[in-house]
Amino acid sequence: MLLIYTHKITPRFRYTMKQVFTRILGIEVSFTTKVEDFIKHSGAKITYTKQPLQNEFFVRSNDLLFEQGINDLQITVHDWNGVPCFFRTGERSTLPFDIFSASFYLLSRYEEYLPHVKDIHDRFPVKDSIAYRNKFLKLPVVDIWGYRLLDELKIKFPDLEYKPKKYRYVSAIDVTTSHCFAYRGVVRNVAGFFYDLGTLKFKRVGQRFKVWFNPDEDPYNNFTFLIDLHRKFKTKSVFFFQFADYSTYDKNVSPNNNKFRYLIKSIADYSKVALAASYSSFNDNELLKKEKKKLTGVINRPINSSRLRYNRVDLPHTYRNLVDAEFVDDYTMGYTHEVGFRASTCTPFYFYDINLEVQQPIRIHSFAFHDYTFVSAVNEDVVMGQVLAIAEAIKAVNGEFVSVFSNELLGGDEKIDWMKLYETVLKQCHV
Repeated sequence: MLLIYTHKITPRFRYTMKQVFTRILGIEVSFTTKVEDFIKHSGAKITYTKQPLQNEFFVRSNDLLFEQGINDLQITVHDWNGVPCFFRTGERSTLPFDIFSASFYLLSRYEEYLPHVKDIHDRFPVKDSIAYRNKFLKLPVVDIWGYRLLDELKIKFPDLEYKPKKYRYVSAIDVTTSHCFAYRGVVRNVAGFFYDLGTLKFKRVGQRFKVWFNPDEDPYNNFTFLIDLHRKFKTKSVFFFQFADYSTYDKNVSPNNNKFRYLIKSIADYSKVALAASYSSFNDNELLKKEKKKLTGVINRPINSSRLRYNRVDLPHTYRNLVDAEFVDDYTMGYTHEVGFRASTCTPFYFYDINLEVQQPIRIHSFAFHDYTFVSAVNEDVVMGQVLAIAEAIKAVNGEFVSVFSNELLGGDEKIDWMKLYETVLKQCHV
């Protein structure tokens, strides 16, 4: 048991210590504000405040974990033996920076509460992030800091007990368009036929005719192949199905189509099924609950996990809505067109609501890349170079590697053989 002394135990303090020590490092931790209890403790212990008590393991605290609300912080990024860090401490501190305040800043997405100009889908722009601007987006620095802290603690306390977590790979399959041509209704198919004909897309015209006579030939219908691959490589997978009515940004098969419903039910026999929340439900929580309830009725199992269309996250409202709809896990945290870690971690973490100063009961699984990041890549080797680099960074800290692939892109007609690429990713990254 590691004992931490501080002058004040706040929700931010408790949240950060539990994430760094318990979830990342596997160390049991307790807290005290009483000097006499700290001095009497014979096991591993650290001080986290402004001044050390004796000659103990001491991390000089920034004020961030003891404040409330949002302040416009001036952050300067420094180097810690090749790893970026910020919130420098001083000579008396065992660590050169306040690892806990810095971790909270990144995990809470503090910067996303600050004024910024959102993109066309109401998303926080990657170029406004401290990780992107300081070139550490591809590093899970919170986990790296944690393991360096562990190394320092083991020097001071050789008998320190900890249970390191294990690396794991999770494949998230985005199914916002289950079929390209099949099961879309007469009106939509006829309109699509004349549109393809008018824009001289003769290959798609040919595909339409082929699928009309044999729906199994639909290019997006690659689910059997995906299931077989997951079984072959023993891959943990989650299929996120959109189950929404037609709208400007939601163009999947109708949720009332029996063959579409049967597809979902059949996949649920082999893999976890979750909700790809519609674009329309982003600011309509009753619609979100309705979509969840209808999908639950198809597979007759609880739907606990979510992904939002176009990776739309607006803090804190998005996660409050998901909590209100009784989701437990979310896989939306990430950037659609950039490889890396939006929250600078590859360990699942709970959402901390800064406005309410409370940890919300929803766990965030930050994805490392979305397949649409690579649509302009020259070839598979270029893509795999980036994928393997990010995989090595995650394996080094025993993290969770979450990738997002869409059945739509996997079934598309592109210069990259996406199916072959996906199989290579599973082969290289599943262990």
